[in-house]
Amino acid sequence: MQSDVNSLFTTDGDSVVATELSRGPWDPHACHGGPVSALLVGAAERADDGTGPWQVARVTVELLRPVPVLAPLRVSVGIERPGRMVSLVASSVATEQGVEVARARVLRIRRADVALPDHVTLGPPFGEPGVGARSVAGWMSDDIAFGRNAVELAFAGGAFDAPGPVQMWCRLVVPVFAGEEPTGAQRVVCAADFSNGVASELDAQEMIFINPDLTAHLLRPPVGEWIGIDARCHYGTEGAGVAEAALYDAAGRLGRSAQSLLLVAR
Repeated sequence: MQSDVNSLFTTDGDSVVATELSRGPWDPHACHGGPVSALLVGAAERADDGTGPWQVARVTVELLRPVPVLAPLRVSVGIERPGRMVSLVASSVATEQGVEVARARVLRIRRADVALPDHVTLGPPFGEPGVGARSVAGWMSDDIAFGRNAVELAFAGGAFDAPGPVQMWCRLVVPVFAGEEPTGAQRVVCAADFSNGVASELDAQEMIFINPDLTAHLLRPPVGEWIGIDARCHYGTEGAGVAEAALYDAAGRLGRSAQSLLLVAR
């Protein structure tokens, strides 16, 4: 099934609206974490206090409540920690009724050319970006959804329909907003948020495993459209877990991400 829209979000006056391309796998009325994270990161990256240039060094997204699809949302942003070398920006998404549904803290570090010793390397990517078995991540239904229609996934190791660790490349094929090229950090959070689902050790028909957060640390600005995740999941015996991933792009190692997990038996 194809969508008639061509972006994750649209604007409606002062509000933004998540299109069906932002739909997640658990609830047809709620967004996938990737698009919400990209929305929040983009808002933080646009925050300008006349300093910089900046790079995103860390982003932490908290998914507080289901973020509705096809409903008006309000995005707010503010610089919590001004600075010349390090800056902290907060962004938030709320419903029109004022209920906060998601928020992010983005740590920015100034961009500069820094000479490093020869032995310091990024580490090569785990394969050629975009090469691998193609798949979709929209297992709960055939609805238009983020994992089915808004990204391209290529598995270099492991598989979406098999439990265990994966090495996967992800490419966002639609913009966050029409006419705007996604930033590298937006591409990273869209890819990293798949770690929990694609590298799960659990059966989605028997267990719900939702991530209420996402944190990504970046060594440098990403390059290219493809973001690689080398992901695996770990579970505790009292209903919590963590999904972690090493992040890559065409130039090599890029950073690391982690997601806290809520485990609920169906």
